[in-house]
Amino acid sequence: MAQEIKSVFVRSRDTLLADALGVIALIVMLFVGLALPGLI
Repeated sequence: MAQEIKSVFVRSRDTLLADALGVIALIVMLFVGLALPGLI
């Protein structure tokens, strides 16, 4: 099981970085959107 998970990470290393950046961008947009009404 652990070997399968490790091989998945090795095979999709390039897309994992792009997915992580996308998740970070979504979180930043969420916090900006939630803070925006307090700034206006």
